[in-house]
Amino acid sequence: MGDHKQKAPTLLIVEDEPLIRASLAEALQDAGFNVIESGTAERAVDELKAAEIAGIVTDIRLGAGLNGWEVARHARQQHPHVAVIYMTGDSAFEWRSEGVPLSVMVQKPFAIAQMVTAISNHLNAVAVAPVQPSLETPAQRGSPIP
Repeated sequence: MGDHKQKAPTLLIVEDEPLIRASLAEALQDAGFNVIESGTAERAVDELKAAEIAGIVTDIRLGAGLNGWEVARHARQQHPHVAVIYMTGDSAFEWRSEGVPLSVMVQKPFAIAQMVTAISNHLNAVAVAPVQPSLETPAQRGSPIP
């Protein structure tokens, strides 16, 4: 009999707040995910080039340099079928115009269990209906924005 054990999905967490990043990473590892942590957008972009990523969880405001919207676009360029979950305390209103297609937004503050559930559900949805490699936002595609 062969070993048919499936490899755990790898998630990239992009969060400039160390306590939030560490808490989320620990919970996701406990839930069975492999986790790569990044405190900056620039490091996250480098990680995207070096690793096979199933999903990215990114804050929007990451200090100087790139923001989470841009990190997600880089993620989709490197991995067209990657699941994208945004987290923010103040930028959720921009999601329809800035977020990549078929992404999820989780508003801060959130319960860690809520984020783990959102990630698991989104990864399952992407596995059933893979994301088409479009980098356009709904606004760029001409979709109505309420």
